[in-house]
Amino acid sequence: MPSPALDLPHGVRVLGPLRPGYDEVLTTAALRFVADLHRGFDGRRRTLLRMRLDSQRAFDDGRLPSFPPNTSDIREGDWKVRPQPADILDRRVEITGPVDRKMIINALNSGAKVFMADFEDSSAPTWDAMIEGQINLRDAVARTITYEHPSKGTYRLDDETAVLFVRPRGLHLPEKHLEIDGEPASGSLVDFGLYLFHNAARILENGTGPYFYLPKLEHYLEARWWNDVFVAAQQALGLERGTIKATVLVETLPASFQIEEILYELRDHSAGLNCGRWDYIFSYIKTLRAHPEFVLPDRSQVGMTQHCMAAYAHRVVEVCHKRGAPAMGGMAAQIPIKGDPAANDAALAKVRADKLREVTDGHDGTWVAHPALVPLAMEVFDAHMPGPNQYDRRRDDVIGEADLLKRPEGTITEAGVRMNVRVGIQYLEAWLGGNGCVPLYDLMEDAATAEISRTQLWQWIRHGASLDDGRKVTVELYRATVEDEMAALRTELGDDRFDGGKFALAIRLFDELITADDLPAFLTLAAYDFITTVASDEETR
Repeated sequence: MPSPALDLPHGVRVLGPLRPGYDEVLTTAALRFVADLHRGFDGRRRTLLRMRLDSQRAFDDGRLPSFPPNTSDIREGDWKVRPQPADILDRRVEITGPVDRKMIINALNSGAKVFMADFEDSSAPTWDAMIEGQINLRDAVARTITYEHPSKGTYRLDDETAVLFVRPRGLHLPEKHLEIDGEPASGSLVDFGLYLFHNAARILENGTGPYFYLPKLEHYLEARWWNDVFVAAQQALGLERGTIKATVLVETLPASFQIEEILYELRDHSAGLNCGRWDYIFSYIKTLRAHPEFVLPDRSQVGMTQHCMAAYAHRVVEVCHKRGAPAMGGMAAQIPIKGDPAANDAALAKVRADKLREVTDGHDGTWVAHPALVPLAMEVFDAHMPGPNQYDRRRDDVIGEADLLKRPEGTITEAGVRMNVRVGIQYLEAWLGGNGCVPLYDLMEDAATAEISRTQLWQWIRHGASLDDGRKVTVELYRATVEDEMAALRTELGDDRFDGGKFALAIRLFDELITADDLPAFLTLAAYDFITTVASDEETR
């Protein structure tokens, strides 16, 4: 089948290859809508990213995150977010995953209340993945989506499915395959704009709404930016103000000091907050990178019972319920372990304990990464949350700045160094190959956990941290560990897989990230150029 041709609006260039069907997403009207959003909001987005750099420089110079003194009137004021739509009053179990066709069908059929289709951390932003993801979601909204499995037959939607949320890429991520007025488009606006333009009317006909998750916000002004985007988009498409709803992932340390302000900025469009725990740990390291007193122990020891993590979760619950919003718990990254019943039972016990902690803490729902965990999480929430949510439940915790900053206790071990090396390099190798959601060592890893791996190694080396056996974590120790672990991985995978994959590039990029003088902000930004494919003129016209 020949590639389609596009009738592009003025100032818009498509640099990615055009496959059959892409013209149904990259229509003139849809691209004009995205271009209008870009022209209206990309300058502010870039200003907000510069503000992040300014804040990080201040943290590096010794300042610590704190509650903003200029917004005390918001924290002390009497206000609530707009009431939630009926179909998302009960969100007790949510499942997340990338926007590939099979995943979308399985997740919508999983029995979860919500499926978050993810253009961000569990998707590698190849051009094909991003545009095919839009096609897949369009077909899911229309309920025409199917998937042909070579041995299992046809996958299609059940009569009753989860409510669909979509997570666009974060503000920091560009879409280099789409240029507007000579500049790469914002990945956030491309993902949001294409999905909303093509699906808003059908979604409303289906009795639901255009619902989103917003990742990696660091400041309430970023929430204001999104709110203004929502207002402009609704006006352009003839939608009532407040039609769009969005849950903000509290997954950066600076944002945890501004959650009331974030809810306030989005109060007409808010669908609450979520504890994005893995990115939060990554952000804790990145934000406090210059402070040796905040060096973290092994990732496996930084659980939700650590003081700072519990304080963060409790504050999300208290503030959300104070403001009439849902407070969503975090991700259970465990996946079923086949062939080892004892290990599988131990993994499920961890999930059960985690979900019990969340529901008894007051969360209104939780996340899982695998359909097999939906019944377990549902059982725990059903037993302890008989109503659709716990909005009327209030905590009496008084969470101060010191609580949110308190360093997690624990040790740094050789096993922790080795695990960070194995997970970080293997995830990066998969991401470079187009896969953003990777099962490793009985956990479902995405970009957030790979970010923890590489920032921990950087932090330990930078501050001369000691292992529990007294050895210092040095570049030399790190590189010797890489050599050992990659030799073992080559033996495990075989020469053909190891040499035929992207391990050489992944090892080189990972080393550059670990040994950089300044900690790179995002692994995905550093690696994005290596998956950017610019097509020939014939392929884009």
